[in-house]
Amino acid sequence: MLNFNGKTAVITGAGRGLGAAFALSLASMGCALILCGRREADLLAISARVTAQGGMAPKVVELDLADAVSVEQAAARIAALAPKVDILINNGAMWLESRDMPYSDAEVLGVVNAAITGTFLLVQGIRPLMQASDAPDIVTIGSISGLPNAALQSVSVPFYAAKRGQVALAEGLRQDFIGSKFRSILINPPYLDDAIPDQPDWAEAALRDKGQRGTGRDVVEAAVFALTRPRHVSLTIDVDADEGGLFS
Repeated sequence: MLNFNGKTAVITGAGRGLGAAFALSLASMGCALILCGRREADLLAISARVTAQGGMAPKVVELDLADAVSVEQAAARIAALAPKVDILINNGAMWLESRDMPYSDAEVLGVVNAAITGTFLLVQGIRPLMQASDAPDIVTIGSISGLPNAALQSVSVPFYAAKRGQVALAEGLRQDFIGSKFRSILINPPYLDDAIPDQPDWAEAALRDKGQRGTGRDVVEAAVFALTRPRHVSLTIDVDADEGGLFS
């Protein structure tokens, strides 16, 4: 069993799906968690599942990445809850699917601000807390949509552009961190099926054949692999699949 005892992890978008999978997985490895998301009730439900499996009770912080004021308030709240942060999982995002009808201003601004502006401002806001860590890691969950020349598939143009910007943000941080103790790790998932550690779909995910879709377990395990590499290695991992992948 991998051991993250003594580490504190902040997870955005932690109330469901991939964020919940990260929460339950990192808790089982010994992490103290601060769960962030737009809906407190969802965060509290995941917190209860973490404690039910024997993990430390996570703290919860309401956070809307599309709202700069909310990001500032969340960063201050995180600072009040923890003297240091070792791992930041930038998982929070807003989905916007392709459609024929026009998008509202709020939809476009929301998806772009959540992926780029809010993600950057949160990194900036809690960077002093991460400076207190001996081994600070920022893990950004991008997307195959953010890769150069990726097919648009079923995503909207605003989402496509936002994820390209988020990938650039993670790559820019990696360059900015040269010569420091920080690492920027980037994971680019394909279309995913949910898989949650306390559910049967988690075990089933490990038995999938080539040609089946990727799952949340694949992304979590890719991130954990990257986090446990020696400190001189920063990884970008494209998690691809025949179904729902870059070339499907």
